[in-house]
Amino acid sequence: MSLLNYLAFLLGLGVIAQWLAWRLKLPSILLLLIFGFALSQFTGMQIDDYLKDEDALLSLVGYFVAIILFEGGLTLKFSELREAGTPVFRLCTYAVAIAFALTTVVAKFTLGFQWEVCALVGAILVVTGPTVVAPILRLVQPRRKVASIVKWEGIVVDPMGAVLAVMVFIVIQTGSFGDSWDNILWAIVKTAAVGAGFGFALAKLVEVLLVRHWIPDFLESVFFLAIVGIGFAGSNALAHESGLLTVTVLGVLLANQHKVSVRHILEFKEHLRVLIISLLFLMLSGRIEMEEIQAVWKKGLFFLAGLILIVRPASIFLSNLGSKATTFKEQLFLALLAPRGIVAAAVTAVFALELQHFAEKDPSNEKLVLLAEQANEMVPLVFIVILGTVAFYGLLAAPLARKLGLSHKNPDGILFAGCEPWTQVVAKSLHEEGHMVMLLDTRYEKVAAARLRGLNAVRANILSEYAEEELDLGGLGHLVSVTPNDEVNSLASREFQHRFGKAKVWQITPADSTDHHTRTVAAHMRGRYCFLGGPDFRDIETFVRHGAVMKVTLLTDVFTLEDFHRTYEQVMILFQHDEEKGLRPVVSDAETIEGPTKIYSLVMEKEEA
Repeated sequence: MSLLNYLAFLLGLGVIAQWLAWRLKLPSILLLLIFGFALSQFTGMQIDDYLKDEDALLSLVGYFVAIILFEGGLTLKFSELREAGTPVFRLCTYAVAIAFALTTVVAKFTLGFQWEVCALVGAILVVTGPTVVAPILRLVQPRRKVASIVKWEGIVVDPMGAVLAVMVFIVIQTGSFGDSWDNILWAIVKTAAVGAGFGFALAKLVEVLLVRHWIPDFLESVFFLAIVGIGFAGSNALAHESGLLTVTVLGVLLANQHKVSVRHILEFKEHLRVLIISLLFLMLSGRIEMEEIQAVWKKGLFFLAGLILIVRPASIFLSNLGSKATTFKEQLFLALLAPRGIVAAAVTAVFALELQHFAEKDPSNEKLVLLAEQANEMVPLVFIVILGTVAFYGLLAAPLARKLGLSHKNPDGILFAGCEPWTQVVAKSLHEEGHMVMLLDTRYEKVAAARLRGLNAVRANILSEYAEEELDLGGLGHLVSVTPNDEVNSLASREFQHRFGKAKVWQITPADSTDHHTRTVAAHMRGRYCFLGGPDFRDIETFVRHGAVMKVTLLTDVFTLEDFHRTYEQVMILFQHDEEKGLRPVVSDAETIEGPTKIYSLVMEKEEA
């Protein structure tokens, strides 16, 4: 099979794994690891058959990881630190130090390696990473505060783990800590200065070029890929393993400047991340031989158990001692969420290869040869850790978050853009039935009226950065845009597609929906039209003003939609709810509604009519 056919096969297999994970509500990384390993075992196909130079493969993997970390940095907003700042600081300092020490000790007693190799393993495995955290967060959908903590930890700790591994490697090279402490101090200062300084300089350069429009629109995506490559390679050339810090700083600074928008770049990188993650996990898991797994699986499982049951809980609870910034439930959730991802695999492979080269230069040094042999065992061991932590945390995280009240099983609450009197009537009925609702509007009197009804109403513009990035939307699964302005409804639907998905962003049918296509908003610029029959804003407003009230009705095989219409002559069916799909607006052009399902309707009762 040619390289082209192999890559095409990997892409197809990656799409299948991602789709199955979405359908089965499983972590996509878990299926990618299993598929990649199975592909290698049953067909013998490996990336090494096509890319013989291991250094070239690791360089390619490093660049891919840099792109993922840059994309992760673009999602980090300083505004999130107002409520998550203290926990993030503790997790990225105290927890890292505790995890490093405990992992080293656990590795010594379960793996039996030399202390130097155990310390190297401990340094590498302090990382979690966006490649595994992001899919799990997408599956769990926890509250905003918890999601922010996990996201910041996963992205910030990745370069810290690489730098920590460099420090341990310096000790291995010099032979003792006493002889290398000055080299370690210099490496820390150099890495921090190069990584942060180069990242800051590139961010300012990019900002100036975009503000002055010196980069044409069609080149922006490729330009950012080039900048990430230059930053990653340039930093690594100046200071070993500083490239990950550079691209992370670059992404964070670009995300938090306000002169130009990088939203479109983030959307492009999100799509690219899915592609890269699929290829990376399929390729790297396929490089592991069954014989390597069989040689270390027993001690690997004991080591994995130590990481899950001892290291992570201890590092979380000890690092948060005396802090009231997180509740016990939040700490418990964090203590049971530490999946390892592609950064751990890549850094392990790099340092195993470095130790092997180091030993080859001095074959008479028996200790170096022993360290190199033990370092080679790190690769299958870390594969076991990645597979085990992704499986354990990925399957546990969602039910645990729901049990602790930090997320909802199937978030189907409604975010209403608009707070008109008729919207309040509808939202009140949903709220009384136990459904989560939130209403956004810029007019104080409308928001105050909704709050007097006992509704969760926020004075904010649906198109504002605050609504998109700072509101806690936990438990909400649909946007229903019902403002009097059809263009605002269309814009809101488009902007929230990345948050809820295209299938779950809705807008009330525009008044000009039946006009000529030259006067209506294009299909790709709007959401799905909601409410049966497609009533527009004025239709519903007039209907409620004339006395229509909300009714909740259960449709069954006995009492059908036709029976319902015979009972109520004037009716507008707005929402439906069943156990399988939850609460959702009724599609405007739906031909029928099959039972059993509960419908929420505005009706004009006969005596009132």
